[in-house]
Amino acid sequence: MKYLCNFALMERKKFVNQVLKVVMPLVLGGAILYWMYRDFDFQAVRHVMLYEMDWTWMLLSFPFGVLAQSFRGWRWKQTLDPMGEHARPSTAVNAVFLSYAVSLIIPRIGEFTRCGVLKRWEGISFSKALGTVVTERAVDTLIVMLYSGLILLVEMSVFGTFFRKTGTSMDRILSRFSLTGWLVTAICAIAAALLLHLLLRKLSIYNKVKTTLSGIWEGVLSLRGIRNLPLYLFYSIGIWVCYFLHYYLTFFCFDFTAGLGIGCALVSFVVANFAVIVPTPNGAGPWHFAIKTMLILYGVHDEQALFFVLIVHTVQTMLVIALGVWAWLRLSFTSKKLVS
Repeated sequence: MKYLCNFALMERKKFVNQVLKVVMPLVLGGAILYWMYRDFDFQAVRHVMLYEMDWTWMLLSFPFGVLAQSFRGWRWKQTLDPMGEHARPSTAVNAVFLSYAVSLIIPRIGEFTRCGVLKRWEGISFSKALGTVVTERAVDTLIVMLYSGLILLVEMSVFGTFFRKTGTSMDRILSRFSLTGWLVTAICAIAAALLLHLLLRKLSIYNKVKTTLSGIWEGVLSLRGIRNLPLYLFYSIGIWVCYFLHYYLTFFCFDFTAGLGIGCALVSFVVANFAVIVPTPNGAGPWHFAIKTMLILYGVHDEQALFFVLIVHTVQTMLVIALGVWAWLRLSFTSKKLVS
């Protein structure tokens, strides 16, 4: 009887955790959106979309959104080939399309969805397909880190603008430090780093971070099995170039963002990439806040920035849904590969 009670308690706890994983991202994203748009005039959005917005640029951005996901599907097929698992390119791409659409409902579930699609239609091992996700994350993480560091260094002046607007002067802060002050600061920083290291070792997150870093390294090493490495790198870089163009071209839809320049687009793109780490459906909430903040930093009026993030994110989300529906229809009429 005690065993049954414990089992029931464990199942109940597991169920609650699963529900929280679904509900919390929705609540978090919804809370951020409510806070941002609590006093917003939504009636004005219709006027902007009908009379003040150039839809030509929005339509021109769509092919890059489609191409980014297509590159991801073709690259995924390349990763599976060395394992002896050969997926049809169309199925791999449709699996990616569907995964992004499903993630709008439950964040991060898309990775399992696309692996399930390949197992069902191509007979590919689910565990092998899921294992290739580690390689994808490793490559994408390295690319994001590299271009983020480069862009932030090039556009460092914008942060100086931020300090000036907030009345903060870095020169004034640094001038107050004497040699002793610098030494004390350095010692404190080292001590804080050591303390943080010791605390993390006591927490489960330490092992998770260690496992993640180990997985990234293993993923990079697995690239040695790729037959056409230049093509793989082309896909990997092409994914993020297309993501950026999919975002940047929307700047020209509005008069108040058309003249901001590519520098603003690059910086806001980088900041948004880090913001969407927060698991909400398609980054809703964190993405809006990050982009809005950066646009204001570049001189865009608060209300105009809200128009931009609301319209662009909504339209691009509709594209993700459309691609998901298209993929589902295509897969419904795709024959399943016979596995010997």
